[in-house]
Amino acid sequence: MHSPTPRAPRRPAATRTELDARLSVELAAAVAAARRRALRDGDRQVDTAHLLHSLIESDPRVRAALGDEAQVARALGYLVQRSIGYGLRWQGSVEDSGAIPVVRGPETDAAGWSPSAVAAMDGAMERADLRGEARAGGIDLLDALASDPGCRAVEVLRRAGVDVALPGRRTSAE
Repeated sequence: MHSPTPRAPRRPAATRTELDARLSVELAAAVAAARRRALRDGDRQVDTAHLLHSLIESDPRVRAALGDEAQVARALGYLVQRSIGYGLRWQGSVEDSGAIPVVRGPETDAAGWSPSAVAAMDGAMERADLRGEARAGGIDLLDALASDPGCRAVEVLRRAGVDVALPGRRTSAE
């Protein structure tokens, strides 16, 4: 006799709504684009490179924080090549730099997200909280990404010649 194994309840819809409520309209759109990009590319998880790619494409403040147009173009070039060359070594692996401890809670559902991407999203919301803001913005996420030296987004930025300490210095003065 076969006894069906009970399935764990799924929380993605409720969690996604809770997460989106903590994000600015612009950042929510960038996160949605990162989800679509990961799905379209056949990646198992949204990682920090997906988030960075969407941020650069959608947020002029993020582009300005990264430096000159040549650096932004180089970063986008690396990100665009993800499926044809640069990111091939990432395929089939889970991004987890281990640099930032991941705390999973109701704000972020780790299903479909790399541990580093979860940590970056949590970090962005924490940065907004520290400023007394209810919603995190693109700069908050950029700073959270830049604070994890082992994540894929930082690897791309370094290869593009972007000083990864620069976003935090530039945006903290705002």
